[in-house]
This record gives sequence, C-alpha cells and structure tokens, in this order.
Amino acid sequence: MDDICSLAARTVAFRWNGTECVAGRQRLRARPREREGKVPEVTCSIAGHHKGGLLSFLTQGVHMTFSRRTLIGGIVAASIGLGFASAALAGLRSGMVFTSSNDPAGNELLVYARGDDGGLVLATRMATGGLGTGAGLGSQGAVTLSRDGAHVFVVNAGDDSVSTFALEGADLVWKSKVPSHGMHPISVTEHHGRVYVLNDGGDGNVAGFRNDHGMLQPLADGIRGLSQAGGTMPAQVSFSTDGDALVVTEKATNRLTSYRVRDDFSLRQPLVTASPGMTPFGFAFNARNRLIVSEAAGGAPGASSVSSYRFSNVDPQLPQVVSAAVPSAQTAACWVAVTPGGHFAYIANTGSSNVSSYHVAPDGSLSLQEAVAGTTGEGSAPADLVVSADGHHLYVRNGTTGTISSFKVRDDGTLAQRPLTAGLSPNAAGLAAN
Repeated sequence: MDDICSLAARTVAFRWNGTECVAGRQRLRARPREREGKVPEVTCSIAGHHKGGLLSFLTQGVHMTFSRRTLIGGIVAASIGLGFASAALAGLRSGMVFTSSNDPAGNELLVYARGDDGGLVLATRMATGGLGTGAGLGSQGAVTLSRDGAHVFVVNAGDDSVSTFALEGADLVWKSKVPSHGMHPISVTEHHGRVYVLNDGGDGNVAGFRNDHGMLQPLADGIRGLSQAGGTMPAQVSFSTDGDALVVTEKATNRLTSYRVRDDFSLRQPLVTASPGMTPFGFAFNARNRLIVSEAAGGAPGASSVSSYRFSNVDPQLPQVVSAAVPSAQTAACWVAVTPGGHFAYIANTGSSNVSSYHVAPDGSLSLQEAVAGTTGEGSAPADLVVSADGHHLYVRNGTTGTISSFKVRDDGTLAQRPLTAGLSPNAAGLAAN
C-alpha cells in the first residue's frame, strides 16, 4: 500500500493495510468510522510516549483522520513539528498548493500541504481524466482555484479538455471533464461561477462555461476569437478583479486582447491594446483592479520589463497604461504573482533563474524593489509562481529541476528562502495556492 503520512524531516511512514495503520514496526490503533452518504474515514493514532528512534520527539497522543479514498488512492502529509498535521486537519481549502503533472499518459492534479516554515509535502494526487502534453505550455493559469475556494480547474492540453475538482473538507473530489471548445487549452480563469478557458491551437479562442457544482456547462454565445485568427501565441486568460473585463496576453503580436463581460457573462467583441514592452506574458490583477503584466522581450538577455494598467468605470474593458515597461535587467520575465494587499508583485525570470520584486502604488504605478529578490538555483528556469492567500509565502515552480522553491514574504515585500520541494516532474504545469 502507499505511504499516507510523512512526518517532516523526522519521518514516519504510515500505511493502511486494510485493518490497521502501520508505521515501520509499529502497529497504530485504527478506528474506522462510517459517514452516511460519504466515503468511510479511518483514524490513525499514536498514543503515549515513544522512546528512541523516529518517534522519540512525540510525547503526547496524536491522531489524524483520513477518508479511505485518500488512504488508498493518495498521499497525505502530516507533521507535528512543522505543522502539516494542522494543515491536513484544516482540510484542503487552506494551506495547500496545487499543480498538474501534465503527463501525456494521464494528467493529474497534485496537492501539496504547507508547513509552518513554508515547506511543502505532497498531500494527495488524483487523475484529471484528461491528458497532458509532456512539454511546457508556455502559459500562466493552467491550474486555477475558484474565487470561493471550493473548486479547482485544470487544463488538459493533450486532449483539448478541462477538468474540475471539488474541495470538500479533507476530500479531493473529481467532478467533471468537458471539451475546451478549442484546441490545446493552456489557461483557465473563474469569477462568480463563470469559467473561461484559453485555447491557443488553431485560430485560438476563449470559451466560456457555467460552473454548476463542478459540472461545466457551455455558455450560450460564449466563444470569442483573439486579436487575429492564428499566430497570436497567447499566454494567459483572466478575469479582472471586479469581473467586468476578461484579458488575454498575446506573445507573438505584442498585444493585450480584452473583452467587456456582459451581465450574462457572455463577452462583447475583443478590444486590442498594444503592449509597451515586447512579449507580454503572465499577469495578475491586484486588489485595486490594477493589472500587472510581465514582458519577456523575446528572451533577450537583461531586457525584461513589467507594465501596469488601470481600468476606468467609463470603459471597464479598456486597459490604460500606468507604468510602461519598467525594466528589471533580468532575462525572460514570464510569470507574475501579487500579494493579497496588492502592494507587491513578484516576477519569475526564467532566463535568469531568479525572482524580481516590484512595489505597486495605489494608482498602479510600478517601481522596481529588487531586481533579484530571490534565487531558484542555477539553470532552474523558474516558471509558474503564486503567493499564498495569507500573503506570507511565495512558491515558484522550477521548470528544469522538477522542484518548487519556497520563500517567506516579509512585511516589506522582501523574500527569505525556505525549504525546497523536490520530486515534481519538469513537465508540470500551473500553480495555485489557498
């Protein structure tokens, strides 16, 4: 059977053998409990004081509860010293980091539990029912959480579909897989139960859906083209903070394509805005509805920049430049994350293997805080990055090393290195956190 608990650096592996939990030679008390209408649970307990070995640090009884579905099909991380136990007991809606394997033999959603020190341990994994590509998607937003935290959306670029999972307490529940209504989906976004998927294959488009308790239903008149038919190389789709606009970045055309969102969540025709910097890639909206966009400059050494935009009430789909192409002197700035308060933005520089930080003023104007705020390892090619919902942690998926770098976000926006998480496929795609 699979290991289901791993206790921090001082490791105890728990297995469920059908009747009891096993930790090495230890036999732990197991108490099955039936839950009406749900998968049964099993409680594994370590009672009393254990002398010597890996259990010597435990001085009081500890118990954890898991569903049998999780015990049999997944991995749950728990730690007394580092706080994984409290994260697991809090359920999947808090303290978790999500990514996808992007495996061409079968895509999976991977869920990591965050410890008190910011480190990650794989908590569970589940097949999406779709296929990955086994290659980088060149996008941001391949994995996205709904704004209410109840659902996770994952693109399956290998078979042109999108999957939806529900976070039900400690249970990860697969809900649906539907066609993306285009070719090669690479990014997905959600706002108030409406979901849009960005397809970069063929002519390219955005396709809209209604999220009905995890079942995605196509929106009437919910498909729109990009700035032109084909050749745009889009990178990301996202709703604005207020939900009035939908935005797509296009790497090949150096454009932002935006759409006014109607009351029924269908879209008006696209509006095209020229990017101040070359190769607009990833972006994020902050709490004040300011748009922060990275510009990779075609990967030219030391030529990357970041621009910011605001949206007016008069024309809420039109991005208006606030700060134009503020340089970072780094290479291939591709992914963007902002803190919950909206004061700081972090940029993953794939070509420089580091992270830059910017200060974001209330009006959206940008100033470079640190060109190198954190490093991810030589040749690591940092890709997706995300700030946790509490604003205290930054996570960066490294594209060539199969790792996730962790940083503590200090009050002044500076970063402090935290434990590195290994074991991730270099082909993984997307990063989200709650």
